[in-house]
This record gives sequence, structure tokens and C-alpha cells, in this order.
Amino acid sequence: MQSKAASVDVYLKSLPADRRAAVQAVREVILANLDSDYAEGMQYGMIGYYVPLARYPEGYHCTPKMPLPFAAVASQKNYFSIYLMGLYCGGADGDGGAGGADGETADARWFREAWTRTGKKLDMGKACVRFKKLEDVPLEVVGEAIRRLPAKEYIARYEAGLASLGKVRSTARDVKSPKAKAAALEKAAAPPKKSAKR
Repeated sequence: MQSKAASVDVYLKSLPADRRAAVQAVREVILANLDSDYAEGMQYGMIGYYVPLARYPEGYHCTPKMPLPFAAVASQKNYFSIYLMGLYCGGADGDGGAGGADGETADARWFREAWTRTGKKLDMGKACVRFKKLEDVPLEVVGEAIRRLPAKEYIARYEAGLASLGKVRSTARDVKSPKAKAAALEKAAAPPKKSAKR
């Protein structure tokens, strides 16, 4: 259920008090653990957390003018959702998104195990956690999932995942310094060297 609210405040005010309280509680945990290179705003009709275009101008590969999504929280018709794209994008073992034999990343396995240890039931797809009431959510696990993936690492995993799918981007970010970029451009523009005759 996508909202047409233009801001997080408007979105929250549009919810019934009990639903607002649950969304706000998850939001507070996310904000308390969120790397400062992420931003909060409305994305896909939900409260979204993303890498701003100022930090990652390439944007989301499906919609390059949109900031790279990282997490979200929403009140749906019959439940609440927490979207944790970092669990699906790459893993702690550096697999770039391929995951293990079961297709699950190391971070997704960690998340499932950490949630299960709390004794609470987990209803989860690849990156979407669904719950009916706040008491069903171990907020400390959600906070740790957010904290474990700073924006710089998330971007690296995201790009590794794209590369593994053959969707490599050629960007200015590929070159570390202006001097190195100039050298790379010069090398690319130089005519090929002639082989010495014997």
C-alpha cells in the first residue's frame, strides 16, 4: 500500500495512532543506528532510507535518477513491513550478492539466526520482514542490521552485485584521484606503441 504523502511527517500523521506508534518505534531504531551518509525521506510511498544522489550520483540502476534504496518501513493494509535491502545485497563474505548454496547472503543468515534466537517468529522474504504488532519485532536485531552496513560498504556491495550480473557501470568513481583519472584518460587516448623490428 503506497502512500502519496510528500514527507515523512505527513505520512506519519496520515496513520491511525496505533499504527503510527509502531512505525515510529521502528523508525527511531533505524535512525539511531543509521550511518550519517544515508538520508531519510519518502521513497516508493514508504519511509525510505537511501544513499543520496549527492553521495552516489549513479543512483539506483533500475531508476538512475532515484537515490539508491537501503531500507524502508511502511504500514501496509494488514501488516507492517521493514525492507532491509542490505541483507540481500552482498554478504559479509564478499560474495557480491550471490549468497551461499541456498542463495542467501551471510548477512541474511546472520539476521535470521539473530531474530530466531530472540524467540520471536520471523516472516521474511529476501529483504522484506512482515509483522502484525510491534511486540513481534526484536528491535535490537533491526538496529544491528542497520548499523552493520555503512553506506560506503553498501555501495561497494551493490556495485559488486551489479558487476556479477554483467551490469558494470563506467563511472568517475572508478578512478581514485584526479591525477590517476588524467593518466588513465591519457593512456586510453595514446596511439598504440609500435613493436620494434628485429
